Amino acid sequence: MPARTTGRGGHDVFEILVREHADMLTAYLRSILWDTNAVDDVFQETMLVAWRRLDDYDRQRPFGPWLRGIAARLVLQHRRKAARGGLSCAPEVLAALDARFETMTQMPGDSFRNRVDRLLECLKKLPEKLRTVIELTYAREIMLRQVALAVGSSEEAVKKRVQRGRQLLADCLQSSESHV
Repeated sequence: MPARTTGRGGHDVFEILVREHADMLTAYLRSILWDTNAVDDVFQETMLVAWRRLDDYDRQRPFGPWLRGIAARLVLQHRRKAARGGLSCAPEVLAALDARFETMTQMPGDSFRNRVDRLLECLKKLPEKLRTVIELTYAREIMLRQVALAVGSSEEAVKKRVQRGRQLLADCLQSSESHV
């Protein structure tokens, strides 16, 4: 039976949990949806649904998976409503992403924000050519064709740089996790 969370105490708990999980939820949604407006809309709708269903939340269980479950259902609704606007996401893809995010939350003494900070540190260590294409592609969400034009290179070369940059980031993150 879920613990009761309504009233002022429920509001406080919800506020704390949202602050702790907002970055994770945004990253989860960005991994599914390309359109930043859709990410914002689904994020806000997820928060509204979570607030309305707060009494259904069992405090004995982790909040992140519950929140991602709400978001996943909303993403599927969003995809059904819009023929385009995000990546095609089968329920299996959403389940796999949720599982990956869950493994990230199980590391003791490590918050999502700490991992983001480590990612930013690893990003700083990349060679400039790789860092530039990674930042343009992911942070600024520029399509590869436009990135290629911006850096004066072919689209295929940019794809290879992005792939190499992602691998170096993964190696750096894995190395930094083993030292935590």
